[in-house]
Amino acid sequence: MNPRAQLVAAARDTIAHGSQSFAAASKLFAPATRERAWLLYAWCRAADDLTDGQELGHGAAEAHDPAAAHRQLVALTAAALDSDEPVPVPFAALRQVARETAMPRRFIDAHLAGFALDAAGWRPQSEDDLLRYCYHVAGAVGCMMAVVMGIDPADEDTLDRASDLGISFQLANIARDLVPDADAGRCYLPAVWLTEAGLSKPDLAVPSNRPALARMAARLVALSRPYRDSARIGAERLPLRSRLAVLAADGIYGAIGEKVAALGAQAWDQRVRISGAGKLGQFGLAMARGFGSAAAAPRTGLWTRPRQS
Repeated sequence: MNPRAQLVAAARDTIAHGSQSFAAASKLFAPATRERAWLLYAWCRAADDLTDGQELGHGAAEAHDPAAAHRQLVALTAAALDSDEPVPVPFAALRQVARETAMPRRFIDAHLAGFALDAAGWRPQSEDDLLRYCYHVAGAVGCMMAVVMGIDPADEDTLDRASDLGISFQLANIARDLVPDADAGRCYLPAVWLTEAGLSKPDLAVPSNRPALARMAARLVALSRPYRDSARIGAERLPLRSRLAVLAADGIYGAIGEKVAALGAQAWDQRVRISGAGKLGQFGLAMARGFGSAAAAPRTGLWTRPRQS
């Protein structure tokens, strides 16, 4: 097996264990795009795990030093992009996909900035802060995926809509994980939302506050919807198989958020997932949308990523 094939095989295993939703949607990509998506995911997963001291999003290392971990992440990423020296497999995967696609460094740096926020224990004060965070940790990945799928890095409107998709995914993830995050001492809800609800960060882990949490989860899901609508317009500009994969991922992650909102205070009794049959249903909807046409509309009123990032 040649070195690239070894990287692809390792990346495929990583996504199979790290994100069942994205792994399922990625099957719709054309082979070359699918492999590059896996390679990119492998680095994103490793960067997240290194920052949090976890493995595939689970567990936590004792005496984890987030600041030191972030310095290591930045150093390994720079070594992957700026040299040919040996680096761990996920960073070699980034090197491979960056060279194959001429990935703009600004998107990689924007994603690293999100991990820097996590390493610093940052939390959003306002809704604008929340959306900026969602851009760094997920919207920037949407931009990178757009490049993987062949979008010109100069096509700012389509990249904005790719960022919108990542933002909508992250908002759904935050809603799903409100209680697990609170149990781990993390909070991604804007401080102003908590003030309005008469809650403080420690209150989020108290079971009797689940109804209030449910209202904020519903607010997160409502916030995600116009970003999903925008992303569907951008998806029309992709090659057919990429369009179907993006619409399937949108459907799956959107269904997660909507299920959290529908469950209310029971949303955290167990982790919300979409069943195999549910994913098949989303694939069917993606097919219908992929051969249809989303109504064109400007991104009026939506948060927009900084151009210098």
